[in-house]
Amino acid sequence: MPDVLVRDLDPEVLSRLRLAAKSHGRSLQGEIHDVLQRASVHSLAETRKLSRRWLRELEGAAQSDSTKLIRKAREER
Repeated sequence: MPDVLVRDLDPEVLSRLRLAAKSHGRSLQGEIHDVLQRASVHSLAETRKLSRRWLRELEGAAQSDSTKLIRKAREER
């Protein structure tokens, strides 16, 4: 498994991570693993919320038909 090196971490952040690790009964490394795992995965509810926001932002916006561009790219191969 690859390693990750974090440089110039704010000492206060490290302190909070250590406190969180202690309160969760795990090592600092275990706490960081958990934080990264949770940060890398959106829950279904978060994904739906984000999708609704994108749909609202795109609502009414003109969308081009990319069919011609795709056909042209395929012909150029």
